[in-house]
Amino acid sequence: MSESTPPKVYRNNADDAIAARVKQLLESQPRVILAIDGNCCAGKTTAAAQLGELLHANVFHMDDYFLQPHMRTPDRLDRPGGNVDAGRFFLDILLPASRGETAHVRRYDCHEDILTSAIRVDPTPVVIVEGAYSMHPLLATYYHIKIFYRLNADEQLERIRVRNGEDAVSVFQNRWIPLENGYFNAYQIEQHCDFVVDTSNA
Repeated sequence: MSESTPPKVYRNNADDAIAARVKQLLESQPRVILAIDGNCCAGKTTAAAQLGELLHANVFHMDDYFLQPHMRTPDRLDRPGGNVDAGRFFLDILLPASRGETAHVRRYDCHEDILTSAIRVDPTPVVIVEGAYSMHPLLATYYHIKIFYRLNADEQLERIRVRNGEDAVSVFQNRWIPLENGYFNAYQIEQHCDFVVDTSNA
């Protein structure tokens, strides 16, 4: 996408347009890697699952690479996007996927505070990386298509309330959402995307 060309905005989904773009790219290259970033509760995971089925793609989740407690230093957390282990995600998944090689997913289980055993994921021509921070600067140049899912603030809080419960709303409002927004703003994530999907009802 040209730096001066704003991304086209779609309502609720852009699956057909994205699939057409993937098909076009596969005519001239062996593989296509997509990233779906955006606001919490905007529908990224659902979109990735739907596109994964449509495109017969491997789907990888940034939530599996949340930063482990011993790595959460003040300096690290002060950096935009610093609360995700982008380096481990790059080595485990994105680098091998970009080469058409087998990836080995080692999910961080935040409840048990452990890295799970590696799961082998054989390569597919289409790969989808889903989740906030998926367009971290360490990762962004490896994507052929970038998609941003956005949602207005009021609806975001309501969806968090429904999904996570009332007690979680203030945690997201005071901690997780500001961290995500700081990352979006610092790196102009939405502005550098090829597709923007707005799932707000209003």
